[in-house]
Amino acid sequence: MISSHQFFLFCLTSIVLIFTPGPDIIYVLTRGVAQGRNAALAAAAGFSLGNIGHTLLAICGISAILAASSLAFMLVKIAGGAYLIFIGVKLWQAETTLALGAAGEHKGSWLIFRQSIVANLLNPKVAIFFLAFFPQFIHPAQGNPALQMFILGLTFVALTMLCFSVVALTAGMLNTRLLACPSMSVWLHKGAGTILILLGLRLFWV
Repeated sequence: MISSHQFFLFCLTSIVLIFTPGPDIIYVLTRGVAQGRNAALAAAAGFSLGNIGHTLLAICGISAILAASSLAFMLVKIAGGAYLIFIGVKLWQAETTLALGAAGEHKGSWLIFRQSIVANLLNPKVAIFFLAFFPQFIHPAQGNPALQMFILGLTFVALTMLCFSVVALTAGMLNTRLLACPSMSVWLHKGAGTILILLGLRLFWV
């Protein structure tokens, strides 16, 4: 089993990497500032749970295929970029109101949760990250490598949810202050849509 020293190093390094600015944390921040705390928490949960998928892909060796095949990597990256652009365009076109009501807010949060899972799974860079980062803390002599990988994956999911929740709550507070001006809601949605479109385009070129 993984030693306590290795596990501590993994957690510490993971927290630093999770808070490093990237498309996922920008996505959560953008959702929170534009749509409020619940939207940001839904995005945080979606991105966090999406990491379970990447853990399983790494264990099954599919991530290794993405790392070895430039064509497969490019196709998944294009799909991920196109999906972010699609979400961004939807935000631009959305009819924004300040009071959605409980049912509407729940529906919106559920949609954001699902979109965030898909956006995470369609980012091949996350798959490559799991393949490159996790093995540094796995030692066959200490037990089943697949089991160690799964434990580290679940730990990373929990740490991601914890860190992203902090970002989500902070963004939610900004949203509350910004919405003191009613017309600001429309511009926040358009700004969020623009950022997601730019993130999608960035996947095509980086």
